[in-house]
This record gives sequence, C-alpha cells and structure tokens, in this order.
Amino acid sequence: MYTRILSAVNEFLNSEVAAKYALHLAKECNAKLYLCFIAGKGHNFNRAEEALKRLFLQAEKMGIEAEIIMETGDPVNKIAEIAKNEKIDIVFAATRREDITRSFYKGTISRSLLLKLPCSVAIVRVAHIGKIFPKRVLVPLRTGAGTNEEKSFFTAKIAKAFGSKVFVFHTSRSTKKFFHGEIHLTHSELEKKMPEDILLFTKKMEKHDVPYEISLASGKTGKAITIEAFTRRHDLIIMGASIRSLLEKAVKGSPVEEVLRETPCDLIIFKPRT
Repeated sequence: MYTRILSAVNEFLNSEVAAKYALHLAKECNAKLYLCFIAGKGHNFNRAEEALKRLFLQAEKMGIEAEIIMETGDPVNKIAEIAKNEKIDIVFAATRREDITRSFYKGTISRSLLLKLPCSVAIVRVAHIGKIFPKRVLVPLRTGAGTNEEKSFFTAKIAKAFGSKVFVFHTSRSTKKFFHGEIHLTHSELEKKMPEDILLFTKKMEKHDVPYEISLASGKTGKAITIEAFTRRHDLIIMGASIRSLLEKAVKGSPVEEVLRETPCDLIIFKPRT
C-alpha cells in the first residue's frame, strides 16, 4: 500500500524524530523515502540540511532508497505539489508549537496538511525526543472507525516496524440517570457493548501477525485516552482523522486536541488517503 513515503523535515529536532517513524515504516514496507525541506522565512537552512544528511545516512545503513528534496516557498503548497508530482502515498510531518498552544483545528500548518494533501497524512506530536522505539501502541477507536482498511494497515505496519504490541482502546459514554448523577458501566457491561467493527479491527491485527489487547473504559474520550496512556505507560498513540471529522471538529472541538496537549507519549494523528 505504501511504496513512496515523504517526511517533511526542518531545523527543529522534533521533525527529525518524526522522520524516523517514516524511516522505519519505509523499511517495513520496502518503500522509497523522500526527505523534504521547504525553506520559508526565518528557517535555519544549515540546521535543516544537517538533519537531512543524518536521516539520509541512516536510511542508507538500513538499506532504504532515499532522496532529498530542498525547495523554497509555502510549506503546505510545496509539499502538496511534491506529493502530487512524485505520487507520494503518505506524508509525515511533526506538529509545531502553535498546534499545542492554540486550537489545532484553526489555521495551523498541520491542519492544512491534513485537509489539503491528496495522499495519506501522519502528523506526529513528539513527547519524548530520545524515545523512538515504541513497544506499546495505544489505538483509540470510536464506533465505525474499525472498518477503515488503511488505518488498520498503517497501525499494523508501524507495530511490525518496531516489534510493538497494539492496545485497542474503546470508550463508551457514561450512562446518566435523572437525580442519580453519572453511572459508569462495569467491564463486563462494556464488553457487551463493544461494536462489531472494532472487533473487526482486531481481526486485521491477527492477519498481520500483530499481538494486541483490548482495553475498555467509559467517560469523556480525550481524558480517558490520556489516562489510559499514562497509567499503562504506552509509548505511542495512533488516533484517526478524516476530512469530515476535521471539518466538524473545527467547530465542535475534538478529543484529538485534548490528547495533543496532554499526551504523556508520542502521538500520531493519521488521516487516510482521500
């Protein structure tokens, strides 16, 4: 599914760490890796060039075909142009400080990449600079999300690339009763409410020989995900995003924003090809 992978790199270390996720995915998929730097106003060209060289040398050592692309202009438009011309399957990019300090869905570069690129997109929030080999991958799934073939493929390949175990996580809204406050469902009650499509997702993990475990909880989605990641010491969270959900959540708010700000580990926001 992935034969051409592009990673956007700049002078900041988090973009180099994010690129290593792309590098390991390229190795797992036997794909060509494009390392791209778009120089805009205020960018440190020398530091970005050094990062590109380090990543290129690492790709060579891993036996990955790699190519460096350096251009100037608007990052979103240039990356979209490269993705189209080179027939890129998936683009990796790191979040910037603005994505965390203000609303992720209001005019950030990351959101623009998710919305404008014709290919799949993986936006990486790096929480720990020195930790790049995730062994415990948390995958929150809402009802309906388990049927996406590409998300299951992406998750499986990331897990295989790092020898990880996948922890499928589903939250169910707490049941509320008048005059009785909030009532949380028991684990057995939650199991009975597990959507069939989420169970289908686990079948796809089995197909790719990826070990997995199902975790269930009730309550507010964003908070539940953050607590689960923290208490069970997960190394990486993979959350899905679609064009429809991106547009809806820009108005209504999003669990992604909550997790983006509070995540105790690395986070990948994944949007499948449109």
